[in-house]
Amino acid sequence: MKEKDLELIDYELVVLIRRTSLDKELGGLDRSTYTLLTQLSMNGPVGVKALADEFRLDISTISRQTTLLEAKGYVQRMPDPTDGRSSYFQVTELGMRKVKEAKKARLARHAQLFKDWSDEERQKFGELLARLNRTFVE
Repeated sequence: MKEKDLELIDYELVVLIRRTSLDKELGGLDRSTYTLLTQLSMNGPVGVKALADEFRLDISTISRQTTLLEAKGYVQRMPDPTDGRSSYFQVTELGMRKVKEAKKARLARHAQLFKDWSDEERQKFGELLARLNRTFVE
């Protein structure tokens, strides 16, 4: 590996993260709310431990975030029928509506950002991002 290539990747990732963090509430939801609601809407009811494992966060962080989502009415807590000590979170109708609105705004932003890219470039970039994200889980 060439150090020059790694330095370029490092710098560009820092710039990307900085610029995307400026969109704190793109579509009306902050990044952590959007991420959690998207995960729950795609994978159905999930417990705090599974969410913590998925996002590589400690349980107290996920617990705090899901409590905020519950207070806003975006998710509802459901008791685990097999274990009375634990519960699952499920997205409410309000939560689904909010995540759909946010996704629409985010996709419009992406369409604007990538308007000058070819279909092939967008597809390849998406594949490379997916590959990068998978390496964090392995």
